Amino acid sequence: QVQLQESGPGLVKPSQTLSLTCAVSGDSMTTNRYYWTWIRQPPGKGLEWMGTIAYSGATFYRASLKSRTSISRDTSKNQFTLQLSSVTPEDTAVYYCGRVSRLTNNPDDMDYRGKGTLVTVSS
Repeated sequence: QVQLQESGPGLVKPSQTLSLTCAVSGDSMTTNRYYWTWIRQPPGKGLEWMGTIAYSGATFYRASLKSRTSISRDTSKNQFTLQLSSVTPEDTAVYYCGRVSRLTNNPDDMDYRGKGTLVTVSS
């Protein structure tokens, strides 16, 4: 059974960098074929795909967030990290990490997903 667990601060100040880690168990991130993804859901809004890191290490980002987003991985710990810079209150959301079996920007395509973590951007 694949399990994913998000971790990171629940409160970030405006202009700072949001950093979240997703710990993966039950599968290796370097397994051929799978992709590892971050999505978010702002209060009262729908799910939004943010970016993906492939089994190869290649990264793909939502165009509107590309200049502020970085996804990296630590294969020795089997985890991947999201960094979102220059945050504003509009970045307040529940952030989820998950696994997908194909490269997609559809946030509903995850076959496994963490429980999510609320990040609030406020001074």
